[in-house]
Amino acid sequence: MAQRTRLDDADCSIAQALDVVGDWWTLLIVRDAARGMHRFEDFQRELGVSRKVLAERLRLLVEAEVLVREPYQDRPVRHAYRLTPRGRALLPVLVALQDWGDTWILGEGEMTATTETASREAARMHGLRGTRLPELLLPDRFGGMTDPVSAETAFTVLYCFPGAYARAEAYPPGWASIPGARGCTFESCTYRDQLAEFTAAGAAVHGVSTQRPDEQRDFAEKEGLRFALLSDAELALTAALRLPTFRAAGVSRLKRLTLVVGRDRVVREVLYPVRDIEAGVAAALAAVRAGD
Repeated sequence: MAQRTRLDDADCSIAQALDVVGDWWTLLIVRDAARGMHRFEDFQRELGVSRKVLAERLRLLVEAEVLVREPYQDRPVRHAYRLTPRGRALLPVLVALQDWGDTWILGEGEMTATTETASREAARMHGLRGTRLPELLLPDRFGGMTDPVSAETAFTVLYCFPGAYARAEAYPPGWASIPGARGCTFESCTYRDQLAEFTAAGAAVHGVSTQRPDEQRDFAEKEGLRFALLSDAELALTAALRLPTFRAAGVSRLKRLTLVVGRDRVVREVLYPVRDIEAGVAAALAAVRAGD
């Protein structure tokens, strides 16, 4: 059994949290659970960790109520490990670590809502081609929960954007000076104006941001959007696909990128970075048409 040094500072929440997730294997297990992995063999194959170490980390996460252990096979008995509400509350921690790594390890330490075409961040996103999006639901602007992948069409175009608001004063201070942040209204309206073409090609259009649903509702009503805007405020989709983010006004925000996803939930195309919005929308439409 692994020996752990307990951090018995009862008055420090950081120390207490690290007592649960301070081991790097532990956070990587949480990362992969958020990506839709649930079985012991899947974790081991992805992480390359020994069975003994993995079993111990899974046991600790179950004891800490970060994961719940559920049987999925009787003979022999095998279990799946799924994030609990306590575990899902760690997703912002994972996203913050990724954002820090993208900014300070892979990047130049500058806040940006985009990247360079040849960056390792862009390569990570293009590596999503062929990835299956896990089953999840996101809040929509009408108060319901919606699957980001449409079951009614052959394809779904998921365009992720930093933020768009009905009132100019709602934007965070300095928004216009953040590279890549401007243009969300134009992007949404371009999809709005070409929605009939996407529909004719067999694709639904869904916009995703980390804004609250009420903010998305106000914006959609102002601009007359007729497609779904989904809120990833709890970062479920962001963590599942390790989507790139930046922080502005204390909120993690999605960088501008577009995914074309098949009805089978497999990512068919990734557009990132999106520097020219009209060209990005045209490329998404071309990808849908090419997938027929």
